[in-house]
Amino acid sequence: MKILKKIVREDNFLSLTGNVVIAILGIGGFALLARSLSLDVFGEWVLFIAAGSFVEMFRFGITNTGLIRYLSGADGSYRIKLIGSNALISLGATVLVALILIACKILFPEAITNSGYNMFFTWYPLLAFLNLPWNIALVVLQADRKYMQILVLKAINSGAFFLVILFHFIAVTLSLSKLVIALIIVNAATSIISMILGWDGILLIKKASAETNKELLHFGKYTTFTLIGTNLLRSVDTLIISLSPLGSAAVALYSIPLKLTELQQIPLRSFVATAFPKMSKASLLNQIDEVKSLFYVYSGALTYLFVGISIVTFVFAEFFVIVISGHKYLVTDPVTGFNVVDIVRVFSIYGLLLPIDRMTGVGLDSINRPKINAIKVFVMLLANVIGDLVAIFVFKSLIMVAIASILFTIVGIWMGMYFLDKELSLSYKSIFTKGVLFYISLLNKLTNNRYKRLVKIQNSSK
Repeated sequence: MKILKKIVREDNFLSLTGNVVIAILGIGGFALLARSLSLDVFGEWVLFIAAGSFVEMFRFGITNTGLIRYLSGADGSYRIKLIGSNALISLGATVLVALILIACKILFPEAITNSGYNMFFTWYPLLAFLNLPWNIALVVLQADRKYMQILVLKAINSGAFFLVILFHFIAVTLSLSKLVIALIIVNAATSIISMILGWDGILLIKKASAETNKELLHFGKYTTFTLIGTNLLRSVDTLIISLSPLGSAAVALYSIPLKLTELQQIPLRSFVATAFPKMSKASLLNQIDEVKSLFYVYSGALTYLFVGISIVTFVFAEFFVIVISGHKYLVTDPVTGFNVVDIVRVFSIYGLLLPIDRMTGVGLDSINRPKINAIKVFVMLLANVIGDLVAIFVFKSLIMVAIASILFTIVGIWMGMYFLDKELSLSYKSIFTKGVLFYISLLNKLTNNRYKRLVKIQNSSK
């Protein structure tokens, strides 16, 4: 029982649990909306969420990664200044985004009204201000490695909106506008809770200093591009499809395998959330061997885990499509000619490549090389855009869009390992041996060191 309690309180477990809960609620809501909305309206909802996610990468990308890196080793007045600067810069970015969107809505009303992005330009400026405090709270809590509080905050936000969708599904059908308004209300309530609990640091804006502003902005000028590029890697497929002759129906079809990739990425996001503060702290303390060790352990453990996840996703692709969207998406669509199950299977192969690609980016940011990571991400983005354009306008194929994702990720892995090796002198073999050790150590915790001898054998073979 003591061993189980220890595992339950462990950072990786709490982070993973939080992401699992949020993913279940998110995918559950997605599935209910896919079943209850028409194909075109559902496509508009997907575009609203995708556009919002992209803009939020800009709003919070300026400071989030830098705050986690510097706050992980800060204390006293310097810590307060960092949190204040983070809140100040995030507020400034939110004002800028809101003004741009409002100006576009005023200057190009007809074009926006006739596009799939009308809901986004109409409602997101308000949402941006109301979700600011709780999003700021999340990054402060992550830097402090308070994963239980993160779980609570995310569960409140995702759980409340899931109840709205459930009400929409079983009781009263809500229009798309009403669903968006409900989302705004839920985010406002979550922000109020984070402010009452004092997790957001909004009131510390007045403590921001020129020094900490400059420090976060210097680091953030690269991580912003990295985060925007990373988000575009996920959303550019949807964007290009929506602007192509394939239309909103193809967006809705493609969104289903994209949603399933979120299942694959639950453990990835969870482990990365714990790895980055640890690696950053070790880097700030000039503990290079510890940085390398953490990189090996997380990369190896996640790679082995993703082999299992990808096999399950590939074999049970039809089952997952039914669970997410029902039988109507199971067969080849008669209008577009696309088969969602085939795309899911391609994405299961893509999932195998994600751990090492993501961990090279985390490694570069943690050792204060955000510029290199930004270059890596934008080379990947360029490769993806070219691949998507060829897939859609030459082959007119959604499955080729998915294959392009595999190709750009291979490019990213090569670049990431090349640059990180120049900084840390990596041993590629250690990624896989340390990954095995991670699971042996986990078994030892669960079985009172029954496999301790295996650890010694693995250590001696390094």
